[in-house]
Amino acid sequence: QEKKIFTVQGPYPVIRSLLRARGWVERKLPGVGRPLCAPCPPDEEEEEEEQWDEDPDGIHDLMSRLVRDQVPYFIWTNRCGAVDCRLLRQDQVVNHYAQVGAFTTKEGLCLNLRNLPWFDQADPDTFFPRCYRLGAVDERQAFIEDFRLTAARSLLKVALEKAGDVPVGTEQPPKSSKGPGERPQMSLTMPPTAGPGPPLPPQLVEDALQVCEHHLGSLGHQDIDGDPRSSRMTGADWDRFLREYYRVVHEGAGLVLSRAQRERCWALLQRLAGRLPQLGMEGDRNVWILKPGAKSRGRGIVCAAQLEAVLRLAGGCAAPSARAGEWVVQKYVERPLLIFGTKFDVRQWFLVTSWNPLTVWFYRESYLRFCSRPFSLHRLDPARHLCNVSIQKHCRPARGRHPQLPPDQTWSCQQLQAYLAQVGRAGAWHRVMVPGMKTAVVGALRSAQDLVGSRKGSFELYGADFVFGEDCQPWLLEINASPTMAPSSAVTSRLCASVQRDTLRVVIDRRDDPTCPTGAFELIYKE
Repeated sequence: QEKKIFTVQGPYPVIRSLLRARGWVERKLPGVGRPLCAPCPPDEEEEEEEQWDEDPDGIHDLMSRLVRDQVPYFIWTNRCGAVDCRLLRQDQVVNHYAQVGAFTTKEGLCLNLRNLPWFDQADPDTFFPRCYRLGAVDERQAFIEDFRLTAARSLLKVALEKAGDVPVGTEQPPKSSKGPGERPQMSLTMPPTAGPGPPLPPQLVEDALQVCEHHLGSLGHQDIDGDPRSSRMTGADWDRFLREYYRVVHEGAGLVLSRAQRERCWALLQRLAGRLPQLGMEGDRNVWILKPGAKSRGRGIVCAAQLEAVLRLAGGCAAPSARAGEWVVQKYVERPLLIFGTKFDVRQWFLVTSWNPLTVWFYRESYLRFCSRPFSLHRLDPARHLCNVSIQKHCRPARGRHPQLPPDQTWSCQQLQAYLAQVGRAGAWHRVMVPGMKTAVVGALRSAQDLVGSRKGSFELYGADFVFGEDCQPWLLEINASPTMAPSSAVTSRLCASVQRDTLRVVIDRRDDPTCPTGAFELIYKE
């Protein structure tokens, strides 16, 4: 009569325990041929299969048999497609929405965030690294053009560094803000003849300057006034340019730079910095990350720093296909915030309790996931660049790993804040990092709002992954449906339990008492 019957599919002992403590009774699923069971969609994180004994005396089995013919009024599953929401009654609550791939797949996020300016004043280029679907012919060509332009900008930065200047928009943090073991500044005294072979002629820098000047003009819609002979390069010209660019960046070849070119490089990068929010984070090695469009847990992800390598790795997408977004390529954040010379990302939870009106809750607690080896752009292996637990658990930690890095590869956000305070950036978490993550989350949701299957009785907990630039600005990497609740460390054991507890406070307890505590959840957006 109180409608306190629930069903849980998957290894969620915390949810079961919390519901039983509220007086709910579980209607257990059959051990074979579970009606709610379905293959895990590729955009979801699979829970590790666990064995647990929550019912040693059999009392819950007995109660389950008594309600086996009753409708479950609360359904929690680990798979978005496990329940057909169209078949549910209005008074049934389920922890998923339909059609969330619009923002929980890499392809969907890539495609839909471009439409954000139609819904919000936020600029996705300020929080989401630019991204292309390689299977779509027009986007594949756009990526090639972007790679070439990025190479031209990178060459200007390298030219200034070799000349003893720090390019605009790429400055390192002040010395006081750097922790032990973090990446030092690049050498500013590298002689122009450094590296193998003779230095490359000034024409290479001149080509890069003309390309960037033309691009800047096009950003200001002034390209019609430019000289087409100096602003356009043929495919053969670009092939030659990239070959020489690779020699400079990857092999250390020197550059001959005139004083006039040096001044033009500096002025041009200053102007580009005002137009391109990603100029600083994109670095100078032109590294891109190639991802399967609809997979989770880091599967199939590789980094590459040459155009030919990216196109070869995604060779199956060279021609139009039924799945145009099978692969996406995204600009890699080359200048991330490091801790003791090591890359990390942050798993940030948020909860959507309604899509119409859009209602978003942001969790105040989060955790860091570290790579097992020191960050290096000269080595693009997963152990240095992909923070996913499912990848790092197979990687052997580097010898000489900094002793203050956690053996289990995780920190809480409080530990991050303590570290930032030690290196002179005490306010960065609350002033820059958290507000930036909130902006990114709301922007991603608003851009996909019209595509998601809204249902009044549903809610969903998501896990967003962020890296941070050297300036502490967050960069959204992806959003996971069904984020794992399987603890992998002491930190995640505590936090995964607390986020499940607080989720039930929001979606169950608040229905009866709108003033009840919501734990660490903060309402950040409601239309």
